[in-house]
Amino acid sequence: MSECVIPNLTSNEVVASKSVLPAGWKADLADLKNLDLSLPVMELLRRTTSRLPQDVIQAIVKGRDAEEVGSRAFNTLNDMVRNINLADGQVTPLCQDTGSVIFWVRHPFGLSQKAAKAQIRAAVVEATKRSWLRPNCVESLSGKNSGTNMDPFHEHHPAIHFEEWDKPEVEVSVMQKGGGCENVGAQYRLPDAALGAGRDIKGVRKCIIDAVVKAQGQGCSPGILGVAIGGDRVTGYEKSKELILRKLGTANADPKMDAFEQELTKDLNTLGIGPMGYGGNTTVLGIMAEEMYRHPASFYVSISYMCWSSRRGTLTLAANSQPSYDL
Repeated sequence: MSECVIPNLTSNEVVASKSVLPAGWKADLADLKNLDLSLPVMELLRRTTSRLPQDVIQAIVKGRDAEEVGSRAFNTLNDMVRNINLADGQVTPLCQDTGSVIFWVRHPFGLSQKAAKAQIRAAVVEATKRSWLRPNCVESLSGKNSGTNMDPFHEHHPAIHFEEWDKPEVEVSVMQKGGGCENVGAQYRLPDAALGAGRDIKGVRKCIIDAVVKAQGQGCSPGILGVAIGGDRVTGYEKSKELILRKLGTANADPKMDAFEQELTKDLNTLGIGPMGYGGNTTVLGIMAEEMYRHPASFYVSISYMCWSSRRGTLTLAANSQPSYDL
């Protein structure tokens, strides 16, 4: 009989003891102009590359326990749990592909976005030197790799989205988006005659099912789907990625969309694709959907597919307090 691996993450105290931050480090938000994000962001990357969020772990375990013991699906999900334990215990990447790195920074008035961008970029360079991140940023035509994870032409990688808000704290979220799952993302333009999909929720449903069927196991299933309904070709894809920051098991603020997510998740798990495409009952871990504006002449459905190794986390810097990390 196959051994049922139990998730056994190191304690928060042990994680904190390995921090790159000096003991007692605090953010001085009274002096935003001189706030240096480089070290706390480095620590965020150290944690997210090796420590899977608890909600994702619980979803993987739930999926494994729904599979027949000893089946390929059970063993695959069981190995994922084993991998989670090893990566956390050894502080090594959960996957050799540490992905494209995407940040969302929310901050009060007074923070220099130019300075913050430079600090975040410096943190990514250092995290790459320490092998927490694989150098994944190459020149498109030549394939040349600088080894730093920096965009060699402009400053588009790492991708950094800024938003000023009224709260006093600074919040930095990060996502490590693997190349395999990025390849199976999709964008649909409705109506779609080939799918028989119109400009309604039934049409959106058909798009999502089509994307999952086409992905099979190539996105390293079971996947997590971010679905933006509307927007344009750019804002829709941006929103679909941001939606994946939401924790699995948390309700959608829109009750109708929440019901849609839950029903479709159950239906997708009847497709038989299973983990890594090996068959089984666990094809997706969850769906995060949101309705957006659109131009009257356009109707897009943008789908971002996140692999089972959903590496994401949020750093919060509050006034005169130590940084908090939510994974």
